[in-house]
This record gives sequence, structure tokens and C-alpha cells, in this order.
Amino acid sequence: MSTENEGNPVPPAPSAPPVPVDTPAASADTAPGSVPEAPAEADGTPKYPADAPAYPQSAPQSAPQSAPEPAAASAPVDPARGDETAAHAAGSPAAAQGDWPPPAPPAVPAYASGDGAGAGGWGSTYQAPEPKPGGRRGGLVAAVAVAALVAGGIGGGVGYWAAERNDNSSNSTTVSASDTGPAPKRDAGTVAGVAEAALPSVVTLEAQGSNGEGGTGTGFIYDTQGHILTNNHVVASAADGGKLSATFSNGKKYQAEVVGKAQGYDVAVIKLKNAPSNLKPLQLGNSDKVAVGDTTIAIGAPFGLSNTVTTGIISAKNRPVASSDGGNSKASYMNALQTDAAINPGNSGGPLLDSRGAVIGINSAIQPASSGGGMGGSGQSGSIGLGFAIPVNQATTVAQQLIKTGEPVYPVIGASVSLDEQSDGATITQEGAGGSKSVTPNGPADKAGLKPGDVITKLDETVVDSGPTLIGQIWTHKPGDTVKITYERGGKEHSVDVVLGERKGDS
Repeated sequence: MSTENEGNPVPPAPSAPPVPVDTPAASADTAPGSVPEAPAEADGTPKYPADAPAYPQSAPQSAPQSAPEPAAASAPVDPARGDETAAHAAGSPAAAQGDWPPPAPPAVPAYASGDGAGAGGWGSTYQAPEPKPGGRRGGLVAAVAVAALVAGGIGGGVGYWAAERNDNSSNSTTVSASDTGPAPKRDAGTVAGVAEAALPSVVTLEAQGSNGEGGTGTGFIYDTQGHILTNNHVVASAADGGKLSATFSNGKKYQAEVVGKAQGYDVAVIKLKNAPSNLKPLQLGNSDKVAVGDTTIAIGAPFGLSNTVTTGIISAKNRPVASSDGGNSKASYMNALQTDAAINPGNSGGPLLDSRGAVIGINSAIQPASSGGGMGGSGQSGSIGLGFAIPVNQATTVAQQLIKTGEPVYPVIGASVSLDEQSDGATITQEGAGGSKSVTPNGPADKAGLKPGDVITKLDETVVDSGPTLIGQIWTHKPGDTVKITYERGGKEHSVDVVLGERKGDS
């Protein structure tokens, strides 16, 4: 599976419209550029009224100089233009009978300068702007579900067009709704109602490290003291002497600082400086109670487009995902909620809401597409309907610890396991990091009798198919919890209870 965060290239614009082929040939008695004489009735009166539209004195250069032979009636239909194109291809009745005046070719639009296919014309392809230097391209490599971190790099983005039309002409055929009637009703349980209530509590984050690198992401108000919950990978660059700001949906911008971050969980807590007194925290839901098929609403700033709302469902639960930014950083692990709500770079750290507007997860990663170049030249892909969110129950446990002490606490079994994705369980390695023992002496696994070479296949009732899956499952617990571990040794299956230990800080 691809680990690159890629999207689809921007399709080229359509070529210039074809000039109709049913323009009549010039008569041998008519000089080029002259106006042909209009036909008359037998008594000499004009066949058409005097105010009939004049035939153009000359056709565009691309118009044919002689009438074409009528096409066969079975001419293929252009799928882009339907039956109308087929009618022109076969020759319309008016053209075949020589009625006057023949239809004039359409005017060439101003944006179709040149021959309609050259550079700068209608047929030119879109060129995305060059990204500014210093952009963060945080691609997430997932060990179990391959995903990509969705923090947008500063300077990275996607080209888009905003067109405004102000048509006040009296001959418009459109019908406008009356402004005097009642406004559309948006109940609290609708998507519009949820978005209206939640948007004032969601912020767009801009982080920049002392080296100029950084990124954009999202966060949401956690409490009235000004704490904001987000992803570690969104704000990590600003943790040591960098700059961090949060912009609300009303445009107000505040400086912020990192209170604590947990790289392993990919969770961070920041706090607003000079926080306003009217902060409204988002309601926290219960991620253990969600079901596959439940409605989801994601809010974030995909590709820097702040206050974007998308919808979907819970596609799966307990999806093991391991991730890193593609550099030398250690992986993060989550037992994720999977959603098909559109999540893109810049959505990281934003809330995943249920139909009531309660937070059930923190949007963190996507499965990247395996095709083509980056969207808008950013090197990051767009949504393909596979998004992953950290369950809010786990995120709030981590957040409380970060607010209290500033550092994370991880539950551990005291054993090193292989991170190979293609396995039938989590194998305890023969040697730990840096040549240390793989089973910590007098640690939880050692006390339970686990040894190097044992293959852990279950944690409680959850099947363990790899090391990342085991870690993600362990990290849904707290230090001191007792878990049942099923393992294989010498072809035989065994089970043992293990009391989880703890590790403080990101090592």
C-alpha cells in the first residue's frame, strides 16, 4: 500500500468550441467578403423583413470555405454534447434546404484568444502556484492502516476559483425566492444546526518553528480557561521557541502556547494567551458508544480553507493505525474511528462530531491515494473516503494528564515487539532497542512469564495481528489496568493476566 500523500492532477480545461460546419458556400457570383443578396418572393417583395439580422460580412478564419457534404444519419453522438452534436454532424434541415439566413457561427469568446488551443487560450491547462519555501509536508506512514497526517503545510495549497456574477438584466429567466418569507428552518439536530453551534468553538491553527518550518491545522475549545485540544503533529514545530496562533470563525486571532504534547498518542493541548471570557467548549461525547453507520460531521481547514464542514458516517471502529511524518520521528499509534467524511490536509486536530454536535474523535489521518502528483502541487493527497480519528475518550484522558503535568503517561507491558505489519501476531523480539533486553527485568511481561519469541495473538478479546495493533490496544488502557494476554509458544497457546506498568514522557 502506498504511503505517500498524493492526490489527482488538475484536469485540463476544455478546448475552444467547434465552429458549426453548416455555413453555406459562397456563390461563384458573389465576391469574397460581400453580402449575398437576400431572396425575394415572385412579386419582388423581400422574403424576410427588413429588420432581420444581417448576415456577417465575413466568417472567422476557422470557418470552412465550402459547404460540407451531409453526414450520414447514423453519425455517432458526442457524449459531451449529446443529440445536438449529432444533429449538426448529420446536417440540420434548415441547412439542407438552403433557408435564409443560415445560422451565424457563434462569436469567439474573449477568453478564447488565439486559435483556442494555444498558451493562454481557453484550451490552456491550469498551472498550480509554486509552494512557498518552508512548507511542512507531514505524510503519515501507517503500519496497519496506511494513512497520512492531515496537517497542511504553510505555502502548500490548492488553486481554486471564486466567481461572482451580478446579473441585473431585465430579460433574465431566473426566478428568485422572496426575501419577505420566513427563513429556512435549521433545527439543532440538522447538519446546518450542528455546524452553526459548533463553528464558533473551532479554531484554525498556524504553527511555525524557529527554523521557519510549520503547518496549518485545526483545534477546538476544550474548556473555559482557554485550553484547546489538537494533534501533536499540528503544533510540534512551535513547541520550542516557535510561533503559534489560533483564529476563530469570526476572524479574531489569538496567540497561543503549547501546554503539553504526546507524540505517541498524537495529542496536544495548547492554551490561548489573553483568552476571551466568553469561550464555549464543545460538548464531549462517548466514543465507546458510537456504532458503525452513525452520522459524523467533521470541521476543519482543509488546504487552508477554514471553517469547512463535511459529513459522513462511522465506517469502522477499533481500526489500528500507526503513523509518522515520514522523517526520523517515532510513530504514533491509535485505535481509530474510521469515517468516510471528507478529511484533507488541514483537518488535523479538528473535531469529529456526532449528530448531536458532541465530539467523538479528533481527526488525525487519511489513507492517501496511490495515484498521480500532489493536488495543487502540494504533494499531499485529498480524501478518498478513508479518514481516521482518535477516539475522544482516549484523547481526553491524555489531555487531562498534559494539563496536569505537561507530559504524557503511557501504559506498557515491558516488552519489545516486532513492528512488522505482515504477521500473525505481535512477536516479542530477541533483543530490545540499543541491544537492551527485550523483556524488561521485573517488568509486567517478565512477572507474567512472557519470553522472547512468544507471539501475542490476543489482548482481552481483541485479535492481535501485529505489533502496532498490540500497542494501539494497550494504549486504550491506563497504567495499573489488568489485561488478559493470549500468546503462542512452541506451537501451544497460553493465556496470562498482565498488570500494565507505565512510562512517563516521550522517550
